[in-house]
Amino acid sequence: MNIHEYQAKALLREYGVAVPRGEVAWTPEEAEQAARAIGGELWVVKAQIHAGGRGKAGGVRLARSPEEVRQIAAELIGKRLVTHQTGPEGRIVKRVLVEEGSRIARELYLGCVVDRATGRVTFMGSAEGGVEIEEVAARSPEKIVRVAVDPATGFMPYVGRRLAFAFGLEGARVRETVALCEGVHRCFVEKDASLVEINPLVVTEDGRLLALDAKMNFDDNGLFRRPEIVEMRDLDEEDPLEVEASRHGLNYVRLDGNIGCMVNGAGLAMATMDIIKLHGAAPANFLDVGGGTNRERVAAAFRLLLSDPRVEAVLVNIFGGIVRCDVIAEGIVAAAREVSLDVPLVVRLEGTNVEQGRRILAESGLAITAAEDLEDAARKVVELAGKAA
Repeated sequence: MNIHEYQAKALLREYGVAVPRGEVAWTPEEAEQAARAIGGELWVVKAQIHAGGRGKAGGVRLARSPEEVRQIAAELIGKRLVTHQTGPEGRIVKRVLVEEGSRIARELYLGCVVDRATGRVTFMGSAEGGVEIEEVAARSPEKIVRVAVDPATGFMPYVGRRLAFAFGLEGARVRETVALCEGVHRCFVEKDASLVEINPLVVTEDGRLLALDAKMNFDDNGLFRRPEIVEMRDLDEEDPLEVEASRHGLNYVRLDGNIGCMVNGAGLAMATMDIIKLHGAAPANFLDVGGGTNRERVAAAFRLLLSDPRVEAVLVNIFGGIVRCDVIAEGIVAAAREVSLDVPLVVRLEGTNVEQGRRILAESGLAITAAEDLEDAARKVVELAGKAA
């Protein structure tokens, strides 16, 4: 789960991380009022969407009067902002963050993630902030320092010191970096985050460390114990089909292809998508109905697939172990009748109660193409999708 920049900064502030003074505004009038309340002579108006690259897309702008803040907010709110992370469809800006301007001496990068290779919470830092960390990694990987936190001891001051030295900081700024990193680590662990990124982390002209931007992602599996994080969820920023899938406990990710996929098990789902690509088409989604699914969940998954207008054919690939093939078949038949199936459907069933499942499909009276194995299923669904198009 992602949250907005202003929400991430509010969380970081709770853990002692210095962030600019700012207020979120939903209207141009609120933006002007926020600027007057903040005071000063320079403000930054930042579009709030779940995507990076906002500055390059015109979503982060400077204003030198409250009236100009209002004007910029009027131009941004309601605008479709297109960045390299949103795709060509962009995102509608529904709110802006108005912040005090900062006099920047240096821009740094600081990130905190779980390193899957070591299983440890790991800090990443670079003296080159303000740009995409992927660019730095590709161009100058030696400029990125990684420091893991030992789970046996928890955060230790040396982690912050190593990062500070990598940033080229001295004196009081080193102690400030240690305190900042400790706050980021506590926030990361206590809130079940999967990413905390501050880019840029700036050194101001008066020597302060300030989180000028902030991005936070959270582990969905930990949200049941973080109701305060769940309240920050912005459904408008998520794909409607993915939101609907989450309501039914389905693992669904929308993709750009034309073959709808319904599979049980993440590994089998990945293999199914791969073989569709191998046969010259592309999957429209990743959809794992899980090992302990039931008829109702299968029906919901099927309706979800067919509600995507890009889907030209559907492939159901089920290996029955815990979930029985007859249960899957009943769900498919029920959903197909409910939504009036109008695209080709290929089904491959194997495993527990497979013969009952195949009989249910065969006796349904629906136009269902049976497949003998995964190779056969992929070939048939790609062929049928081509004819349907």
